[in-house]
Amino acid sequence: MHIKIKIKAALSIVLVTLILSSCTHDRKKPGMQYMDDMVTPIAYEDYSPNPVFANGQTEQTPVAGTIARGKMPYPYARTAEGQKLAGEQLQNPYTPTKEVLERGKAKFDIYCMICHGSTGRGNGTLFESGKFTAPPTDLLGDRVQNLPDGEIFHVITKGSIAGLMGAHGSQIKPDDRWKIVTFIKNGCSVKVK
Repeated sequence: MHIKIKIKAALSIVLVTLILSSCTHDRKKPGMQYMDDMVTPIAYEDYSPNPVFANGQTEQTPVAGTIARGKMPYPYARTAEGQKLAGEQLQNPYTPTKEVLERGKAKFDIYCMICHGSTGRGNGTLFESGKFTAPPTDLLGDRVQNLPDGEIFHVITKGSIAGLMGAHGSQIKPDDRWKIVTFIKNGCSVKVK
């Protein structure tokens, strides 16, 4: 029994010595390496050949039909039919509360005001400076105010098929696009409800 205790003590001392000898205070020397693990991996540059994959490429294209986490594909085409269909099928999930209108105004001021102006009348800085020859759409006019919310959302997402407005779907999150729609449909003003 006494020998077993001595053997355990000797093994413990050897183990502690090995562990402590692998540590060093010199940050440029990692100490002794007992197992390779991931310490010395084989790294491949993005466009370099790679023997691991059957096609020999390091950078692989996503599998067909892959959807990025947190992203949903927008099913409506940038056509008149797609815009009309979006207007029929998409429903604005927001009611015009003070918080929704304030957020809509904040995003409108960032993305829309430069063209449509602070009041939404189409007299933004880009038009008034002469950079655009055609005036942007008057968002308070009957044409826009009578559109279904889904159509306005579609134009913000995909851009106008008839005008100069480009797509903003990649820049503005869907929730914020709906809040901008709510702000526009409420006369481009923040009201308390």
